[in-house]
Amino acid sequence: MALLTGKNILVTGVLTDGSIAFHIARLAQEEGANVVLTGFGRGLSLTTRVAGRLPKPAPVLELDVTNAEQLAGLAAEVKKHVPHLDGVVHSIGFAPQAALGGNFLHTEWEDVAIAVHTSTFSYKSLAMATRELFPSTGASIVGLTFDATVAWPKYDWMGVAKAGLESANRYLARDLGIDNVRVNLIAAGPLKTIAAKAIPGFEEFENVWNQRAPLKWNVTDPEPAARGAIALLSDWFPSTTGEIIHVDGGVHAIGG
Repeated sequence: MALLTGKNILVTGVLTDGSIAFHIARLAQEEGANVVLTGFGRGLSLTTRVAGRLPKPAPVLELDVTNAEQLAGLAAEVKKHVPHLDGVVHSIGFAPQAALGGNFLHTEWEDVAIAVHTSTFSYKSLAMATRELFPSTGASIVGLTFDATVAWPKYDWMGVAKAGLESANRYLARDLGIDNVRVNLIAAGPLKTIAAKAIPGFEEFENVWNQRAPLKWNVTDPEPAARGAIALLSDWFPSTTGEIIHVDGGVHAIGG
């Protein structure tokens, strides 16, 4: 039996077939899951287009995780396609250019607020919007982060938002455990995705990984991170919650 046979999984953040989210959706289908995707705004057409590259058709719902009305209606939209959800993937992050690229000391609150709302608070928002869809037997929420225990070059307020995400992960694990809902993060190494292209000086991350990773790290291969997410969505981690699983070639464990 495949890892996710019969499970229903909601995957956010699929914009291109080079994203971690796309590979999570693809592997989930290959492991027997029914997959529902979300997209919003101008990205909705991209999500719809790239959904055609999955092994099986997948419905695409419109969802802006900063829009309270769309969050309130999400459960009803999901039910049009699947009766419940066994897993949710949060693959959402955004910071304005003014909050990145070495501008940390000069970033205005308005830009920081966008980064935190979209990249951090939305984790809780998505969990609450889907909570009623989780069966009594439990479910798994998986988010994506980039190691926020240190300050990275040019990452600035997105790094702060990711630190908040990692803290929110622990609090969600605490408060949703009563529903047998597991909440975990995958901390992936740097990958050349659309999100990475928005970070000035991304090549500095690549240089760090080339120098420090004990295991070879390929910045063009999202599948290792996606496989980690699939494992957390499966029944093979029944008692793991509030955890951050590093899929980064081991860099997190190695000193400078």
